[in-house]
Amino acid sequence: MAAQPQATVTEREIEEEVNDEASYVCDACGEEIVIPVDPSAGSHQDFVEDCPVCCRPNVIHVDFLDDGVRVWSESE
Repeated sequence: MAAQPQATVTEREIEEEVNDEASYVCDACGEEIVIPVDPSAGSHQDFVEDCPVCCRPNVIHVDFLDDGVRVWSESE
């Protein structure tokens, strides 16, 4: 039997895999929180999310850059 060629992953698929999660540090308790990120919602996103550890609200900022994603938080 002839060997079947293996499927290759395109650059776009790799980019999507890398950019589907990111993390930030809760401004109140210092815990690192992993969140899903979605570039289809725009290159700059701001939203409020309660910390799953201490329940305090954080303003989450997400920037999609040419070389990856930047995420940071601050107290609401």
